[in-house]
Amino acid sequence: MTTETYRDSWGIPHLRAAGTRELAHAQGRVTALDRAWQLEVERHRAQGTSASFLGGGALSWDVLVRRARLEDTARRCFAALESRDPETADWVRAYVDGVNAGLPEGARRAPEFTRTGLTPGRWQPWTPLGVWLATHLLFAGFPAKLWREQAIRHLGPDAVGLFATDGPGTAGSNGWLVTGARTASGHALIAGDPHRFIEDPGVYQQIHLSCPEFDVIGLAVPGVPGIAHFGHTGTVAWAITNAMADYQDLYRERLRRTGAGVQSLGPDGHWHRAARHTETVEIAGEAPIEIEVIETDRGPVIAGGPEGPQAGVTDHAPKAAADGGNAPQGPPAPDGESVTDGAGGNTALALRYPPRVTEDLGFSALLPLLRARTVQDVDRALDAWTEPVNVVQAADTQGGTLHRVAGRVPVRARANRLHPVPAWRPGHDWHGWHRPPYAPVRDGIAVMANQRGPAAPLGVEFAPPHRADRIRALLDARRTWTADGMPAIHTDTHLASAAPLLDHLAALDGLSPAAARLRRRLLAWNRRMDADSTDAACYAAVRSAVVRRLAAHPVFAPLAEPPACPEVLLPWLALVPRIGYALEHLLRAEELYGVDRPATVRAALEEVAAEQPAGTWSATHRLAPWRALPQAPGDPEPGLAGDHDCVLCTSAVPGLTDRAARGPAARYVWDLGDRAASRWVVPFGADGVPGAPHHHDQLPLWLAGELAPVVTDWTLLTLLERIEETHD
Repeated sequence: MTTETYRDSWGIPHLRAAGTRELAHAQGRVTALDRAWQLEVERHRAQGTSASFLGGGALSWDVLVRRARLEDTARRCFAALESRDPETADWVRAYVDGVNAGLPEGARRAPEFTRTGLTPGRWQPWTPLGVWLATHLLFAGFPAKLWREQAIRHLGPDAVGLFATDGPGTAGSNGWLVTGARTASGHALIAGDPHRFIEDPGVYQQIHLSCPEFDVIGLAVPGVPGIAHFGHTGTVAWAITNAMADYQDLYRERLRRTGAGVQSLGPDGHWHRAARHTETVEIAGEAPIEIEVIETDRGPVIAGGPEGPQAGVTDHAPKAAADGGNAPQGPPAPDGESVTDGAGGNTALALRYPPRVTEDLGFSALLPLLRARTVQDVDRALDAWTEPVNVVQAADTQGGTLHRVAGRVPVRARANRLHPVPAWRPGHDWHGWHRPPYAPVRDGIAVMANQRGPAAPLGVEFAPPHRADRIRALLDARRTWTADGMPAIHTDTHLASAAPLLDHLAALDGLSPAAARLRRRLLAWNRRMDADSTDAACYAAVRSAVVRRLAAHPVFAPLAEPPACPEVLLPWLALVPRIGYALEHLLRAEELYGVDRPATVRAALEEVAAEQPAGTWSATHRLAPWRALPQAPGDPEPGLAGDHDCVLCTSAVPGLTDRAARGPAARYVWDLGDRAASRWVVPFGADGVPGAPHHHDQLPLWLAGELAPVVTDWTLLTLLERIEETHD
């Protein structure tokens, strides 16, 4: 069998093989060559062993992953896949074999292995499933249920609506489909950009996979075979955004320790034995800790234990103390039940998530997606999708279109979606799965930007409609589109969510001369968060001052201290980001718990007027990517345009920082009239090795809003390697 590895001028791998299994092996191998460090970090994160070489900063994640039983879930899902779909299981094994074949050479290229003393390990057949689980564990934002519980308890049930927006830890995306009736070629265009934490190396890998059965270009997740989220087969293309569905539940568990182990109080009023064992977590430079892993009939206990909020971690250093917590006991829970009622025992927090229940991670969708030729093929493939729950758009060369939700959302009580529910009370079981909704494509356009859309019945917190409305308005401004016109939409910086604050500014009187001048300037501002705009910088400064002052108001004081919980969940519970992202709701509400909002806005305006920002928006709005190891001195933090509610969604955290950790993790345009006219870009580059020619070579394109060409003509590519071998 022959496999060939080509590269284009951006170093993007283009792979050609004699069969699907050989191609999967080649994909695994080239990923290990380009991204060995990233792959090993992700493997260890999926196992809960990353602190062993990254140190105490990774401990909270490792403890959560172990207590949530991610690796065991991956093993179970792979075993079930082998039984249910042996072809896909064998394909995954081939990918893993390729990773293991490429890791030694890839590790020699990556300086991080020497820096940490890490030796590359061996991937198991279930490792890609573990990587997928770990990548998306927090995707649905289950920690927000802890925030809503606290907000309802202290502010009342209306707080759910006031703060119901895509919060600080949420992943999102823009995506739009333009049918052939609205394009110059008469064939559809699909474009967009997934919004995630920007990582270096990036979370998406541009790749081209070709064998006799299929020829697909798209964005792969390193460590996972195939092309799951964004792909173009030549005759059909698809793309996704986060549906913002709620499909994970938190249960407050009553636990007690007995001579035989641990028991949990069930909804039948009886105590039931819970599974229990201990594990040792290694920490670089520190003594190891022992944790207790407990699983009830609802799911794994991720916080707390039989001894109370800080149970579950023993013999631990102070760093680990936060990893065993849960919300305070005593006050009435939002459903009217006390978290301390029941027949004795201490409360803990259990997580119920679909793959743990079904032993199915949806990998049976991956090969059919690669083989798809029409939207009907994509639709059938997505019936096997599990998580994350996505809104999908697809189009084919025959004129077919698809706009649907894909994934598994359990049918259960509304309270389950809002906040943690008591495991010892009946009425919180799962009862099957929601039927995935579909949506029409109206007037030749469909837009998805995490707003309330087809997935509205399945979620609680959605993005404001600003991005979706702006994309549709831009698309409606022209009747005919080409792929070359799409970057102007990707990079639009209009900030519609500025309106409520500007309205408050307009209503103020009795301002100081400096504040009056600043107000006139902001009211004349074009509401664009452009990189070179000093007005945008002033607006952001006033916004942050308002957020900080609101967060300091006594009415919100009970929410300023988050409940005891794993440290890794704190971004969902922090008060300042919550107020920052919900600011327009808080300013527009008829009444806000007695807060004098005009006085708050006035004080913020006067504060900024006394010391206005001297620079442009990009002077402080800078890219802050996540790296597994601390940033090296001199690594760039380039200035950015955009903001959280712009189409160019580069998310600052108002009131906390102008730096952006989230943004477009890729941009793409899929052209169904001519695949070679498609375009794509990632924030950094195809190669994960620092200093390599293709490590950061796409960054200038990404910053400028430009796209690289998709090359599909093999004669325009450089053949770097041809391998003749037989894989058993």
